[in-house]
Amino acid sequence: YTFHLRRGVTFSNGSELTASDVQYTFTRLLNHPDSCNQDLVMEIEGAARLANGETDCLEGFKVLSDTDFSITLAQPFEAFLACLSMSGASILDQETTEAAGDRFGIDPACTIGTGPFVLDSWEAGKGMLLSANPTCWEGLPGCAGIDMRFITDGEEERQLFENGKMDILDLDELGMSAEYFMNGNAYRDQLCEARQICITYIALNESVKPLNDVRVRKAMQLALDRQMLLDAVYSGRGEVENGIFPVGLKGHNPDLPEIPYDPEGAAALLAEAGFPKGFNLVISVRSSAKQQEKKLMQMAAAMWEKIGIRADVEVIDESLFMNRRKAGTLACYAATWDADYNDPDNFIYTFFGNKTNTVFRSLCYPDEDIMGRVRGARSITDDQARIKEYQELERVIVQEDAAWIPLFSKLHYYVRSKRVHPFQPSWNGWVSTRYRYIVIDKQQ
Repeated sequence: YTFHLRRGVTFSNGSELTASDVQYTFTRLLNHPDSCNQDLVMEIEGAARLANGETDCLEGFKVLSDTDFSITLAQPFEAFLACLSMSGASILDQETTEAAGDRFGIDPACTIGTGPFVLDSWEAGKGMLLSANPTCWEGLPGCAGIDMRFITDGEEERQLFENGKMDILDLDELGMSAEYFMNGNAYRDQLCEARQICITYIALNESVKPLNDVRVRKAMQLALDRQMLLDAVYSGRGEVENGIFPVGLKGHNPDLPEIPYDPEGAAALLAEAGFPKGFNLVISVRSSAKQQEKKLMQMAAAMWEKIGIRADVEVIDESLFMNRRKAGTLACYAATWDADYNDPDNFIYTFFGNKTNTVFRSLCYPDEDIMGRVRGARSITDDQARIKEYQELERVIVQEDAAWIPLFSKLHYYVRSKRVHPFQPSWNGWVSTRYRYIVIDKQQ
């Protein structure tokens, strides 16, 4: 790949964005001890050697001029350009970042970029203030800045919004309190809808007996009334899914067979597997999980109990939950995966691309042949053939192997104050990348 940077782009401190800054950023992603975004550039030639400390340069990256550079991959990877759209690949100013040392990312004076806003202050756990970047290459944003608050109490958020202290209210954070804004008349004209490119799923650990039996896993799929779960937990705001790739994602297959709600069939499968009276199961929920997630798993447990599965829902500390999940020892849990970039690779490879990934998610999927095909699909250069292969792998993993239970994707709703316009969440249903276009009507 050969890239040509837009000329005249500067960081907020006036330094010019150059190809050397890109090279520095990608090198830092691979060799910084605290990096958590190595996967974005790991397919570049020599990336693994750099990450392992065998070299200090990124072999596949060549600076051609101040504004031009080339990247050579170790092998074809069709989702590479999509990966580079992630925020983790945002380019750093080499001189400022190096001079900052441990202050980078903490001290606003040395945490700079080329985007529409400049970081003025940040208070850990409370919020941050950003102001318009007067030198942004796209021009000034529509508003003077952003006061971003970190709030975990949905009722506090609601009060701030209704008292005119907040301009954008995320209804996903409110639980059942969202119904007031969704169904009442007071804010109907201020509602904003976005399809969240995500999938909520239940993970089943195949290294834990009897979840290693496909008949048991299929029974657990069939025993769930997933539409009822969506209706009860999110008031039906979404769509039941039957695979890995949700509605709105490139590669979504609307023709996948429906996973029906069939408790009688589920009970028959359990009996066939040697569990006519069911079995005991531990469902793990993070202590920091939203009430919706806790309610979801309590309802799922009640549905499984009808076919004899006695599920105990345990709420455990966040750090313990993550440690057990990464070690591959959680038997069953629910989670939501949101799209980072618009490619099926972001979903299927993350969970089923290799043994490391599948253990990290406490799925412990054992089929080496299927995982090998998932890895191989990354290199298919014919896009139509690649999507076809991904959809076939999706069918096998979910429909035949019942390796996890797909539940639903969601619609994401916001309420905006009357003084804010226009308001448009980004392609994946989030709001974070669209603030530059918002204009504040001071007369409202």
